[in-house]
Amino acid sequence: MAVLLAGVGLYGVISYVVSQRTRELGLRMALGAQGSDLLRMVMRYRIGLAAGGIAVGVGLAAGTTRLMGDLLYNVSPQDPAVFAAAFAVMGFAAVAACLAPALRVLRTDPVLALRGE
Repeated sequence: MAVLLAGVGLYGVISYVVSQRTRELGLRMALGAQGSDLLRMVMRYRIGLAAGGIAVGVGLAAGTTRLMGDLLYNVSPQDPAVFAAAFAVMGFAAVAACLAPALRVLRTDPVLALRGE
């Protein structure tokens, strides 16, 4: 449940940050940038940040499992399946969080994006 909640939080934060760049992306579209270039730019930067955060989180989780071992019942503190599932959920949430607002911006008329919300 905690991993799901963290995934929803990650989606919300990244989606908000990408939506704040609507005017910039609209300006780029008005100046002739292709939709695929904008999509690649948004995805590359945000996924890079999310991947770095996920890597740090997995490292910290792996390092602190000894402290949590006494609180777990019939579960190994270093279960690779749990770490893989958490990594997959966070990765999926990061991709979805970048892709949804980026596609929404690509469907937006550049003139409306430049006027603001």
